[in-house]
Amino acid sequence: MSQSDWPLRGGCHCGAVRFRATMMTNAGQAPVAHECNCSMCQMVGFQHLIVAAENFELLQGSDALSCYTFNTGVAKHYFCRHCGVKSYYVPRSNPDGYSINLRCLDEIPEGTRIEPFDGQHWEVNASALAHLSKVEKNHD
Repeated sequence: MSQSDWPLRGGCHCGAVRFRATMMTNAGQAPVAHECNCSMCQMVGFQHLIVAAENFELLQGSDALSCYTFNTGVAKHYFCRHCGVKSYYVPRSNPDGYSINLRCLDEIPEGTRIEPFDGQHWEVNASALAHLSKVEKNHD
């Protein structure tokens, strides 16, 4: 199956943290972001674009990041210690990837859809996101 690559660039509000990433979708399909209703995502307004770790690069700001963990400690919530913005993190549902905040991108990919995710019932629904950080190799 062929794929579409979507280049992403973004960062925090003050510019101390900058990243680039590539989101891969099935050919011809626009990216899908997930709006989660868990307590954390609701409070920070996070809209998730999940990418494989190998498709994410922190360009600058590793020294500006603080990390918050809770519950199982698997998720690593990174935020800029200067402006407080969480532009990306390592999600519990995809610990081998990164979740980028759609709202922190320089440009939102054309046609991006936002779908709801029921994070209030995370244990039941997490498997619906688990495949998103997996990279499928092109077999064309």
